[in-house]
Amino acid sequence: MADHPSIVILTGAGISAESGIATFRGPGGLWEGHRVEDVCTPEALARDPALVHRFYDLRRAALTGVAPNAAHAALARLDAAWPGELLIVTQNVDDLHERAGARRLCHMHGALQSALCAACGARHAWHAALPPGSVCGACHAPALRPDIVFFGEIPYQMDVIEAAIAGCDLFVSIGTSGAVYPAAGFVRMAAWHGARTLELNLDPSEGSRSFDENRLGPASQLVPAWVEEMLGRGA
Repeated sequence: MADHPSIVILTGAGISAESGIATFRGPGGLWEGHRVEDVCTPEALARDPALVHRFYDLRRAALTGVAPNAAHAALARLDAAWPGELLIVTQNVDDLHERAGARRLCHMHGALQSALCAACGARHAWHAALPPGSVCGACHAPALRPDIVFFGEIPYQMDVIEAAIAGCDLFVSIGTSGAVYPAAGFVRMAAWHGARTLELNLDPSEGSRSFDENRLGPASQLVPAWVEEMLGRGA
């Protein structure tokens, strides 16, 4: 590897779980008490917009009661200090990476604190409740919805993400289940392009065998230790 390898870091629900944010699927396949199909599909939004909007309103409001943990802080430190190329790709819709200070970041599944206009595609920063029929400030249509990538929709910035993975020397997956595509396929894409691959996870993911190295444990312990290794190597 180069002295300052290009790094792509994929983060999932496991990195935010220690901050008190529920993981994607709970017991019985439920997401915070709801079936995913009832709150995270275009069909659900069309069928019961009040339920879908209320679900994301509650999740957005819950962000005020949580804080970044040591794993978020360590990645922000790496982002600030690493002299090579680096991109943090998060599947999470919370803002904990930003609050920790990360800047080289993209949210492939959207963000809770953003509203998307279904009519014109404009995005607006949004921190309050978002009732159905909320008016877009750009086109004035009553068409704002949560800026969340629902199942069946294409994740954001895939061209940026795929280009970064194709050019990286090191791909690191943190706190992901390895069950949701296209993110679950990133490790094989990185390996095909010649990158070394590392998984940091509480338990083995569905794709653990695809990684060159696996380290198991809490993200708040594994990630700071790995960042210390990287910054020590790059000094």
